[in-house]
Parts: sequence; C-alpha cells; structure tokens
Amino acid sequence: MAIAALSNFTVPLASDQSATTQGMLMPKLQYRFRINFENFGVSTPTTELTKQVAEAFRPTVEMEEQSIDIYNSRIYMAGKAKWSVGTIKLRDDVTGQVSKLVGEQMQRQFDFFEQSTAAAAGDYKFTMRIEMLDGGNGTNTPTVLETWELYGCFVQKTEYGTLAYKTQEPVQITLTIRYDNAVQTVGGSLGSPTSVQKVRGASTLGS
Repeated sequence: MAIAALSNFTVPLASDQSATTQGMLMPKLQYRFRINFENFGVSTPTTELTKQVAEAFRPTVEMEEQSIDIYNSRIYMAGKAKWSVGTIKLRDDVTGQVSKLVGEQMQRQFDFFEQSTAAAAGDYKFTMRIEMLDGGNGTNTPTVLETWELYGCFVQKTEYGTLAYKTQEPVQITLTIRYDNAVQTVGGSLGSPTSVQKVRGASTLGS
C-alpha cells in the first residue's frame, strides 16, 4: 500500500492517465559520470585523466539567428549551429601523470621550445567521450545511460590553478575545451554496438 501511494508522486497528465500511475522517473545524477580521452597527449594510457576528473561539462549548442526583412515586419530562421566551449577540472596527482599528459597535449598543439606549430589541426586534435552512469561499480558493471562524443577537440586554455597556505583543497588543472561537433547517444557509446547498454526501464524514485 505504501509503494502504491508513491506512484501518485508525479504531475497528473490529462492526455495520458496511465502515465500518472507510473510515478516519477529516476533522474540522471550529476556525480555519476566518467570522461574518456582518446588521442590526448602522447603517453598511454590516459586512464589517469579519467580517474582524476573532479568536474566536467555537458555540451551546449546554440543555433545562430538569421533574419529576413519583409514588407512590414521581419521573420527569423535558424542558421549555423555553434557549440560552446566547456571546462574540465582535473586533480593534479603527486606522480605528475595528469600534468604530464596535459603538458604533452599542449606541446602537440604548439611547440613552446622551438616556437613552431603543427602542420595540420588533425595532428593534435582528440576525441572526448562523456558517459552518464547508473552508479554501478565493482562486481556490478555500470550501465551507460547516455553518451556524448565530442569530435575535433583541442585545449583552448589551460589553468594550472593557485596555491595558498590557508586552504586544504587539492591542486586542480582546469582545461577549456573547444570542439567541432558533438553527438549524443542514449543508452551507450558510439562505435561499439556490443557495449551499448539498455536503460533500465521505468525506474522510479520510489522503487
């Protein structure tokens, strides 16, 4: 009876009364995610970056506006799509693995010693995969609820953070990521059909 009462904790829908008894669907949680980097830096593997991510972003897309002037007014239509930059915050580990990989990536984009640049953008661009997870770990393999794949990425800005005697926070490296395109897949990652996980259907907050 108590569980049945929880099914009413949702917004009543006049158009679909059956959905009213379903209850509130479980939302994706901000802290259940992982970030994978492909072709980042020179050293392999790049898994230490994944383990040391403290904060990440999901893509933001904006449609540029185009206006057409007509007789007494003006109409609008969507123009080119524009992906906004995002930031990744990494904890700088004591072994220097994170700062080493970041330094390698920056060196690929611009050789600071020789003051030379790469011949083509493809020489240094990388792919970043953002996966939303269901919280599984250890013997419970995590289910991928959503995947964002960002193509043509490069580091636009690197901030190595500040130091202060009065704080106990870990040192962080903040990367501003610029990318050419992003593709969203619900339920798994692109390019690996066998790894696509099914979203656990009808999971509710009360179940």
